[in-house]
Amino acid sequence: MAGGSEELKLLGAWASPFALRVKLALGFKGLSFEDVEEDLSSKSELLLISNPVHKKVPVLIHNGKPVCESQIIVQYIDEAFAGTGPSLLPADPYERAVARFWAAYVDDKLLASWLQSFRGKTEEEKAEGLKQTLAAVEHMEAAFRECSKGKPFFGGDGVGYLDVTLGALVAWAHAGEKLYGFRLFDATRSPLLNAWVERFGALDAAKAVLPDADRLVEYAKMRQAEAAAAAAASSKN
Repeated sequence: MAGGSEELKLLGAWASPFALRVKLALGFKGLSFEDVEEDLSSKSELLLISNPVHKKVPVLIHNGKPVCESQIIVQYIDEAFAGTGPSLLPADPYERAVARFWAAYVDDKLLASWLQSFRGKTEEEKAEGLKQTLAAVEHMEAAFRECSKGKPFFGGDGVGYLDVTLGALVAWAHAGEKLYGFRLFDATRSPLLNAWVERFGALDAAKAVLPDADRLVEYAKMRQAEAAAAAAASSKN
């Protein structure tokens, strides 16, 4: 556990997959931290000062120094606490580069297209988002085959950087299925990832962090209602 002079404070939001990513990394490394829940409709002065560029969560404050952006934070945690818990990033430079490539792909391609598939403004946009999501899932299935080398996780026998990166989406994947009837990873299109989702979600460190899918469903419905009300009010002006 982080102790002595090590002070860790996480500015996050319980439903944010990016904040969940950092919590997973801290959990797998066995690090204790202060969990500060931000109200994103009224951001704290600490958040605005700590992340003046993007003004977003998550922000990890380590001994008073802020680190921003979830993937950068996870890499920082692994490096700053190299002697604590398991290493998340591979030791081999090439394998480390491959892991970083696919981690970026998760956010830039998989997550972006998945969001478009149900947030698109037109049916055409949603259909294009779904098409790109299916292509991204196919690539991630191949990435798992390459990185895991037949073992249970992207990191091999144990959880690694890519497991944490993609694992932050597991609870939202279950919630998305309940909301929209679309299973992000299934036994037909992506059997390896489908099995990995269950395996990852069963880990104690993951269960301690990932929120309940039904709670996420209610949160998503609330946000959708708020957005619809705001759009209706705007159209009247």
